[in-house]
Amino acid sequence: MHAEVLIKKFGAEYGDEIELLSEKNYTGILMPSHNDIITLKLKNGYNIGVKIDEKSKIRVIKKKQEKTGMLRNIKHLKGKPVISLISTGGTIASYVDYRTGAVHPALTAEDITFSVPELTEKYNVKAKVLFSILSEDMKAGHWRKLAKETAKELNSGADAVVIPHGTDTMAYTSAALSFMLKNLTGPVILVGSQRSSDRPSSDASMNLLSAAKLSETDLGEVVVVMHGESSDTYSLIHRGTRVRKMHTSKRDAFKTINGKPIGRIDNEVKFFQDYRKKSSDKTVVNDKIEEKVALIYFYPGLTPEFFDYTVKNNKGVVIAGTGLGHVSSDLIEIIRNAKIPIIMSSQCLNGRVNMNVYSTGRDLLSAGVIPGEDMLPETALVKLMYVLGQTKKMEEIRKMMTQNMVGEINSRTMVDMKGRMQTVG
Repeated sequence: MHAEVLIKKFGAEYGDEIELLSEKNYTGILMPSHNDIITLKLKNGYNIGVKIDEKSKIRVIKKKQEKTGMLRNIKHLKGKPVISLISTGGTIASYVDYRTGAVHPALTAEDITFSVPELTEKYNVKAKVLFSILSEDMKAGHWRKLAKETAKELNSGADAVVIPHGTDTMAYTSAALSFMLKNLTGPVILVGSQRSSDRPSSDASMNLLSAAKLSETDLGEVVVVMHGESSDTYSLIHRGTRVRKMHTSKRDAFKTINGKPIGRIDNEVKFFQDYRKKSSDKTVVNDKIEEKVALIYFYPGLTPEFFDYTVKNNKGVVIAGTGLGHVSSDLIEIIRNAKIPIIMSSQCLNGRVNMNVYSTGRDLLSAGVIPGEDMLPETALVKLMYVLGQTKKMEEIRKMMTQNMVGEINSRTMVDMKGRMQTVG
């Protein structure tokens, strides 16, 4: 029997508390279900998929709270923060097709809200689906629309905006929003899931609840909130321009690079360092960005022909160079003749480029390369897109690219006696 047929037969709806009568009986919140699997969120917080047949029955214990309007509006909780949840898709907003094992994007905001009913018990939640795409399909146009929608929600009274997003390109989007959004009146929190909500090991619920807790703080930055370790003990708050996905599947895949996380979330929010506090002014959007910017990962054997083609067909190029910021010597003359800004970052990620140590670096500097300091390559890419949206003058580009705007550059990097990296500024 198909799950939708059984649900309709017994008058149940997603979000209802039900008892599923099958080979064994289960009680929980009815979540979006597919094929012959009923998905329930159990009281212990875990999700379970139960295979049904013609003998299966549903008993509705408690109906879900009613929803009205474009956004999911549940009765107002006096004195509780207002959270605008803007879904873009990804694993956190997805379900598992148990027939094929494939993961598909959810199509409604309710698919997310119902998966974590505790959100609406503690916060005033408004939810909408802005996009329903996998994160690899995210483009600059999506960033613009998301920035405008985020500002609209903050300026309409939301205490925080939570953005469920696919993890694979979440760092690019967090960097883009960091540069495009000014005078934030509340935190903007990107949150993802390494495992979909239908799976017992899903990290979606904890990540969303952790993100929601930031609505009770005075944070005024774009951040990413994800698991701090593999178990469900705490989440970490990563600055939007400093974060990177460092593992394909671990729940604690996200790390702050060249620094330490802003804070930690468990039973409460604890900040480790200074952060930008929310503004009392109106949130402003500056979404002028240049899309024709390329990121090239240097490798031994990268041909001058390919590099020259990339330079001539873009308005700016970021190189992820080796070590302190190097490429092969046969590319230097192309850089010297380039009419566009070329930024040097490092594949090493930790540490910063220093192009004064070796002759290759000094030659690159004389050819006009702009050092990317200790920026991540992807952050440097997004920043160059933003800077080129503001100016086309080379000296202004150089100045803007080498100054810290939103925490993407530390003034200096040091290593302590135990070899641990320390960042300042």
